[in-house]
Amino acid sequence: MDHPTDEQLVAGYLNGDREALNLLIKRYLTPIFNFALKYSKDKDAAEDITQEVFVKVWKKIKKFDNKYKFKNWLYVIAKNTCLDYLKKNKAVAFSALDNGGDGLLFEQLIQENSASPQTELELKQAAGVINSAVEKLPEKYRETIKMHYLAGYNFREIAETLKESIETVKSRNRRALIYLRKLIKR
Repeated sequence: MDHPTDEQLVAGYLNGDREALNLLIKRYLTPIFNFALKYSKDKDAAEDITQEVFVKVWKKIKKFDNKYKFKNWLYVIAKNTCLDYLKKNKAVAFSALDNGGDGLLFEQLIQENSASPQTELELKQAAGVINSAVEKLPEKYRETIKMHYLAGYNFREIAETLKESIETVKSRNRRALIYLRKLIKR
């Protein structure tokens, strides 16, 4: 196997091949560091976050469900680790949580310890409105929105997964955001 898939490496590690996990870490070390740097805007913090992400992967890899893509699972861990770091350091801001422009990550703010009860209620309501609006989108728009904003796929990866052109995916994303705004304003 010259270029094993992520899932093959996970299976190899679970079957006793320690090098398989090292290969996964080498494959994703730089992308996860860059992801953490985008959230934290601090090189030292991004290094700490990246290390913590891979420790969590090592601890939880036995629970990985191979019916999902490893990359998606990894980026969910990375996103949650970034958010935990930001919350711990009282640096949570909408701009830090926004990975594309529609604010689907509002619900992450609900956990913020310093939020007043009124703010917490408003955030819960906003998250509910947004999540409800996403569910009302036509399937092709909902799928694109979820893949990009929740699973962390870039437009090229979405295009490859859906077997669509990247222009189609970008256009669908723009239309979905416009549609979401209309649904939310109702």
